[in-house]
Amino acid sequence: MTTGIRIDHVGVTVPDVEAATAFFANAFDAVVLYDVRRTNDEPNGTPEAHRYLGIPSSMAQGAIRMLALPEGPGLELFEYRGPDQRAAAHPSDLGWQHLALYVDDLDAALARAESAGAVRNSDPRPLRGEEAGEGNRFVYTRTPWGSTLELVTYPTPQPYLLHAPRAKWAPWPDVAQLRQLDRA
Repeated sequence: MTTGIRIDHVGVTVPDVEAATAFFANAFDAVVLYDVRRTNDEPNGTPEAHRYLGIPSSMAQGAIRMLALPEGPGLELFEYRGPDQRAAAHPSDLGWQHLALYVDDLDAALARAESAGAVRNSDPRPLRGEEAGEGNRFVYTRTPWGSTLELVTYPTPQPYLLHAPRAKWAPWPDVAQLRQLDRA
């Protein structure tokens, strides 16, 4: 089994790093860890930056800030400047298409997110199939800049745990104990 592999951080491109920081702080208690590039730094539009970032030559790297949520990987905010920036991807677009945050209280987290500027796509829905369980629900929202953000909660162990080789992640301490309970 391979070990030592985990998500370190998720990068999110935002139109305004200060506004996005305020959104994640207000909605999810994120805190600023550090700035790689500050908002008043000269934008990095060098050929080297274009090569290693894979961005169009018309774009320049602006502010970069690392946030920490109360638990889980870091959240790295990127601000780019230039004329060729496109709108946020929709879930049907190719590539990394949404960020999902596990929350203990979906209704409270959704209310905070909406208060901070998120817009829900629909009301929360039950998780189904291999993710079903009492209280297991999710909702898709859009951030103030249009990116898709999913809020998900699964206080009840999910059925996939009975046959999968391991848990993807769970708020429970020991999946092996759950399997033992099922066999009893």
